[in-house]
Parts: sequence; structure tokens; C-alpha cells
Amino acid sequence: MSPSDIRFTPLQRALHWIMAICILAMLFIGVGMVSTIRPDYLTLVSVHKPLGVVILVLALVRLAVRWVRGAPPLPQSMPQPMKLAAHLSHLAFYVLMIALPIIGWGMLSAADYPVVVAGLRLPPIAPHRNDLHTLLWNAHRFLALCFFALVVVHAAAALFHALIRRDGVFQSMAPWNVEQPPLPVGNRVAAVSQERGIRQE
Repeated sequence: MSPSDIRFTPLQRALHWIMAICILAMLFIGVGMVSTIRPDYLTLVSVHKPLGVVILVLALVRLAVRWVRGAPPLPQSMPQPMKLAAHLSHLAFYVLMIALPIIGWGMLSAADYPVVVAGLRLPPIAPHRNDLHTLLWNAHRFLALCFFALVVVHAAAALFHALIRRDGVFQSMAPWNVEQPPLPVGNRVAAVSQERGIRQE
């Protein structure tokens, strides 16, 4: 198996790390918005709204690229529950990366607040209603907290794969070239067995 088979494409890796920076900035800006008052609040809002639209666009692009290019297979030595958790967490990431900006957009539309990106005012996607604004605000806040928890778990899992399992999962998305570390004994046995099976075919 060549290095290109065990790594995401350069475009996928670039999208991943650009979005990681944007999402972390968005989460911390959101925390700042909740805990501050004017005029800092207005400054944070002016950054929060267009950044949310940028994340939405990047998420849709990333989803399209993932659909076309796919993803490297997970190591055969990885337990099935861990593989299931990985698939579900990635699904949750895509859902939240798309749903949160749309809900935020709808929340602002319900409050009759403009969403301006690069000087262009985006059209409202929800009717102007105070009760709808409250509902969407609560949903946006709850999902943002879930997103923050998911990011923490994702970072912990990345470190687990990079430092403990050393199974190439972190390497597949690392922005730099990472030499494949020595596999643990169990992983080496699985790799040797897989290689023998391929040779026999």
C-alpha cells in the first residue's frame, strides 16, 4: 500500500486544517459573545456571522470532495467499536458544521438582523418572529456546546492514535509528512498477515 493510499489528499488535508482553525475561532468567539457586553459584543458578532458563512461553504466543499475522493481505510487492527465511533463522530461533525451556520442564519433572520459577507447582504431564510428566534437561539447554543465537546473528544482521539496506537490514523490527516512509526506488536502481526494474504493472491 503506497503512502497516497493511507493519507487524505492534499486538498482534503488543507480543508481539514483551515476549517479546524475557523471552528476553534468560532467557538471561542461564541463564548466571548455570551460572556461580554457592548461594544465588544458587537465586534464579536461582526466576526461571528461571516465566519459562520465561511464555515458553511467550506463544509459543503469538503463534503463534496469527500464524496468524490473518499477516505483512506481505517486500520484492520482497529476494533470494530472504535471504527463505529470514528464513523459516527465524522458524521456528527458534518451535520454540525452544516446545521450550526444554517440555524444561526435562521436565528438572525427571525430577529430581522442582517447577515453581511464581503459587503453582500444575504437574504433571510426564516420569517421575522420573536418566538422562532428564541427557539433557534436555544438550539444554536445547545448544538454549539455539543460541537465543543465533540472537538475535545476528536482532539483526544487524534492524540491517542498518534501517541499510543500509532496506527497511521493521525498520519492520514497530518498537514506535514509524518514517517510511519513502528507499529505495536498486535498491529505488526495484522499487517504481516495482510501482506501475506495479498502475496498469496
